[in-house]
Parts: sequence; C-alpha cells; structure tokens
Amino acid sequence: MNKRKLSVVLMILILITITSIIVATGLGPVTVSPVTVLKILMGKHASQLEYNIVWGLRLPRVLLGFIVGAALSVTGVAMQALVRNHLADPFILGVSSGASAAATLGMLFGTFSFLGIYSLSISAFLGAGVTIILVFLLSRVKGRIHITHLLLSGVAISMIMEALTNIITISAPNALGLHNAAFWMSGSLASAKWSYLTLPLCVMLGCISILLINYRNLNSLVLGEEAAGTLGVNVGRVQGLLVLISSLLAGTTVAVSGSIGFVGLMTPHITRMLVGSDHQRVLPVCAFMGGLLVMWVDVMARMVIAPEELPVGILTALFGGPFFILLLKRKKV
Repeated sequence: MNKRKLSVVLMILILITITSIIVATGLGPVTVSPVTVLKILMGKHASQLEYNIVWGLRLPRVLLGFIVGAALSVTGVAMQALVRNHLADPFILGVSSGASAAATLGMLFGTFSFLGIYSLSISAFLGAGVTIILVFLLSRVKGRIHITHLLLSGVAISMIMEALTNIITISAPNALGLHNAAFWMSGSLASAKWSYLTLPLCVMLGCISILLINYRNLNSLVLGEEAAGTLGVNVGRVQGLLVLISSLLAGTTVAVSGSIGFVGLMTPHITRMLVGSDHQRVLPVCAFMGGLLVMWVDVMARMVIAPEELPVGILTALFGGPFFILLLKRKKV
C-alpha cells in the first residue's frame, strides 16, 4: 500500500469516525436523532433536555471511548513489537493490576480522598506507575531490558497486585463501595466528563507521533534484536522507549476507564489483515479502528439492558475471548 492509498484509507476512516460520533451520541435509553445531535453540535436551538443529554452526558462519553480505544490499540501494537509476539496486549506488564489495586483502595477506604474529585483517576495512574517502575527495574540485565525477564516480572507483579486487590475487596467496609469498585475494574465509561478528555488525548497524540517517527525502528525490531542491531537500530533505546510509551498509554487509559481488555489484542490483528505489517500504516489505521470499536461497544453496553448498563470490559471480553481462541487455532502468531 503506497502513501496515496493510505491517505484514502485514512480519509474514509475519518469520515466513518465523524459519522459514528454523531450517530452514537444520539443512541441510548433516550434516543436523540442524528439531525438533532448535529444541530446541537453546530450551536443551533434544541430542547434543554436534548442539549443536556448530548452535550453534558453522551458526547464526552463517546469521545472518551474513541480516545481510550485508540490508545489501547496503539499500546497493543507497541507491546507486540517490543516482545515480538502478536499475542501480547497492553496489560501484559501488570499495569491494569497495579491501577486496580490503588483505585480499589481509594474507592473502598478513601485513602486518596485528599486528591479531590480526580482521586480515582490519579490513584489509578499512581498504581500503574508504581507497577511499571517495579517491572522495569526487575527486567534490566546488565543495563539493558531483557524481554524474558520483562514478561516474567510483569506476570509476577501482576499476581501480587491482584492479590492485594483481593485483600482490599474482602475487607470492604460496605457493599455499595464494593459494587462500584467491581464495576470500575470491569471497564466503564460511565463517569466520562469533559475534563477527563484532555490528558488522555494529549498523551495518545504525543505517543502516536513518537511511534510514527520511529516506525522504521519498530519494523526492524520485529525481525529480532540481532537483525535490528545490524540495521543500525539502538535496540536498548528503542525497547526503553516502547516500555515508557506503552506504560504511559496504558496507565492513562486505565485511570479514566478502568480495565477494558482485548481491544489492544484484537485491533492490531484486524489492522494487519487490512493494511499489512508496516508500522507506518498500522499505527494510524489501528488507532481509528480501536477508537471505533470501543465507541460502538460502549453504545451496546448502555443499550443491552437499558436503562441499566453493562461495563464495557465485559462486552469486549465476550467478543475478544473467541477472537483470541480463533487466533490460537489458526496459529496466526
């Protein structure tokens, strides 16, 4: 696929994304027509109820879903390039487990209440940060990241954090807090606010830009460390960069949406089927595909048992689990 064809594909994805945002914003227990949504977005007159639903509730949620999906998908691409395994996902280093431990501690016992209205997001991000620092330190051998140690350290730290989370939930002082913690850990966009969009958006755009600048290094790294080294790639620097970017993206995403699994596993595979394996094409297309996936799964989550809703992570797991099994059976790894 040449650059002209890639530009056409991206333009089509942009149009699909804009259309999806308008349509998805109107879908829910109370339906708002796409025409009305478009009028509200253009600043034209609408009823106060429709305005509040679109501008106050749905639009920030839809946009956050797109940002989260794009970030998770790009993280999946980066992790798969780092460990040279197409079955790697954004949470393989235990980031979600660390975030869950810190978030449940804050939700159930108010440990981070001094952080104010953003205590949940900040505590989750801190938990993710502590986890990845531990994994990074444990994975270094003679000053370089050892991939096997990185994966094993991620598994070990993840199990420790999950154990801590279980201890915290067992000690929960009230059932309501336990329910809220379980709902958040399953992945949800229900608490989306306009103020939640800025940081994840900036982190996502910045990390994608850095990865695109280094796309040749990613292509080389997939061939193996020795092959990449002979091509002039500073393998240690690229590996450190991928760990940093993956951790930052995953930590920021978990902080605003909880743990939404399988998106970072499924979307890179679907993207490679469509555009090949060159990371210059995979990264931007994967971001749009992942954003659209989470956006529409969230629409399903709020409509399946309306007026109640399901956590997004449950539905992505229901779709992602069979997809993962299919990958294994077809040996597309």
